[in-house]
Amino acid sequence: MIGVAILGSTGSIGDSTLDVLARHADRFRVVALAAHSSTAKLLAQCERFMPDYACLVEPSAAAELERALRARGSATRVLVGAAGLNEIATLSAAPYVMAGIVGAAGLESAFAAARAGKRLMIANKEPLVMAGELLIAEARAAGATLLPIDSEHNAIFQCLPRESETGRNPPGVRRILLTASGGPFIDWSRERLAKVTPAEACAHPKWVMGRKISVDSATLMNKGLEVIEARRLFGLAPEQVEVVVHRQSLVHSLVEYVDGSMLAQLGSPDMRTPIAHALGWPERLESGVQSLDLAAAGTLQFEPPDTDRFPCLALAQQAGRAGGLAPTVLNAANEVAVAAFLEGRLNFCGIPAVIESVLAAASTGSATDLGSILAADADARARAALEVRAR
Repeated sequence: MIGVAILGSTGSIGDSTLDVLARHADRFRVVALAAHSSTAKLLAQCERFMPDYACLVEPSAAAELERALRARGSATRVLVGAAGLNEIATLSAAPYVMAGIVGAAGLESAFAAARAGKRLMIANKEPLVMAGELLIAEARAAGATLLPIDSEHNAIFQCLPRESETGRNPPGVRRILLTASGGPFIDWSRERLAKVTPAEACAHPKWVMGRKISVDSATLMNKGLEVIEARRLFGLAPEQVEVVVHRQSLVHSLVEYVDGSMLAQLGSPDMRTPIAHALGWPERLESGVQSLDLAAAGTLQFEPPDTDRFPCLALAQQAGRAGGLAPTVLNAANEVAVAAFLEGRLNFCGIPAVIESVLAAASTGSATDLGSILAADADARARAALEVRAR
């Protein structure tokens, strides 16, 4: 039995991971579950999967979970806070770790898992965006395995030669094309975009995701962050990573080789596919995903992204080219701006405006260590909060 720890178990990635694990209960055991503050949902997961450990970052929520588990006679040990996340990430009984905590909050636990030599399945973007080079170096030194869960990066991984190494340019690859659904507003005018509501932005036409990631998809920031991730994961130059809009979300990404061959990974838009791939790799596991009916799908369309109406993509590409701390600043400003939008304190078009202002004003030196990255993250968040208030 292979032990698995899930960081972010109450989110959509956690739900999908537990669904796949339940289909292979003879092969995997859920050792630990962690979330931010969703006591009721984590309690239900603990009752079903009976993990050895559960963690909630929010102390009062953890205390509530502790009381509820003890009242039910559960032996699950409750951990608290960032220290609890790090402990779960390094448990010897869980050699597989799913990193699914949204935002910079998942950065330190991802590093902890890498340093512990885990099979680290990365679903959250922030570790690679903020500190990808450092994370890959730590993983390589500790003998950890990094496997991408984002549907696009997992698709690329599946299309690369088996001998490819994380963080190093794969042999024979000319370029990769990341596909983007275009989000719910792909045909909207600038005037209409200014009036977008949080409910509209969270209603993705193809994927079931959390609120923050849904907004990122609507602004195309999600794709911009993926460009940065792809460059770091696969050791690619800026000109080797392109974005193409594919509204059907059936082709998850493509890899072009120097001989003119182009390989694509297709499938129904369901995160259980990349999750099952990462859990079983190099084998294949049944995931519960519906088979893709190409005849029913009909035409597959591709078009260039519109960075005039959706400038977040261009801002991310700019930060990726700049390197150093620029991606950290970009990510922090985006998190603050999206939170403000979801809370009704900033309009949709204000998101890229805040990010652009923070990027222009921030110092973007070298990302030499985790401390400098976290300091840049805190500074960018403070600047972004001021920008939000100014609007």
